[in-house]
Amino acid sequence: MSTEGALQPRRTDDGSFSLFSPAVGEAFHSGRGALAEARSKFVAPAALERWAPGQRLRVVDVCVGTGSNSAALLEAVEAAGLELDWWGLELDREPLRLALADGGFCRQWRPAALGQLQALCQGPQMLWGDARQRLPELINARSGQVDLVLMDAFSPSRCPQLWSVEFLAGLAALLAPRGRLLTYCSAAAVRQGLRLAGLELAAIAAPSGLRQQRSDWSGGTAASPDPLTGDPRLRPLGPMELEHLRTNAAEPYRDPSGRASRSTILQERQRRQRDQLAAGVVEPTGQWRRRWGLESTAGNPQ
Repeated sequence: MSTEGALQPRRTDDGSFSLFSPAVGEAFHSGRGALAEARSKFVAPAALERWAPGQRLRVVDVCVGTGSNSAALLEAVEAAGLELDWWGLELDREPLRLALADGGFCRQWRPAALGQLQALCQGPQMLWGDARQRLPELINARSGQVDLVLMDAFSPSRCPQLWSVEFLAGLAALLAPRGRLLTYCSAAAVRQGLRLAGLELAAIAAPSGLRQQRSDWSGGTAASPDPLTGDPRLRPLGPMELEHLRTNAAEPYRDPSGRASRSTILQERQRRQRDQLAAGVVEPTGQWRRRWGLESTAGNPQ
């Protein structure tokens, strides 16, 4: 059997387990720390102290992958004394299988959290398949009820299917009034899509304890039906970020049918970007980058 394209186990800088996908051409986590990323970009900005012990938290994990984000949340939920309703969306069973078969991954978590993760992912609340086709089931059952959406798909250029205006609007429809969608992504197209879905935005503060690069101007994005104020782990979008939303990079991904291929979505977006630049209605992203001293193509500004 050919192993070309098989997922490759990796250890990130903090020693935690991750994977690299040759088929996608991208790692599952930042090389600086899969565990640190889960805690700083998903658990901390969830602000679980907003719920009193004994209350029930409703969570949707989009692209469960290795299960790191949910495992980190399970530990935090237990520490906070909360009850949990959880649903997962995932196309591929292999990342979770590899993670649970890895002794290092299993040792990252308290036994109770690891056991819960295994039980959840084996139960009916784990929705396997194309998330675009499974999401309507959740919307029908939980519209306006979900407290947290953990959005951890591959980057928009690699997986635009799950960053489209339509898919983000579906996730937005799940959120309770003070619910939060949390993602590592700070791309202008994604933030614009979340705004078009009617959500208020804030930046997740760049994670502490991780080595910082010049391009790491944001630790990710939080979005909610309600304004995101008064949380020290979040901050309003700054002038640079707001200007980013007026460049051609902010042209969102679109997938009206919910079945378009990656190449079709990217080609259609590129066509719209060319039309906008030709009409002079947006600023070229390169011009914005130079103005703010962001010459490198690495990091968040996309």
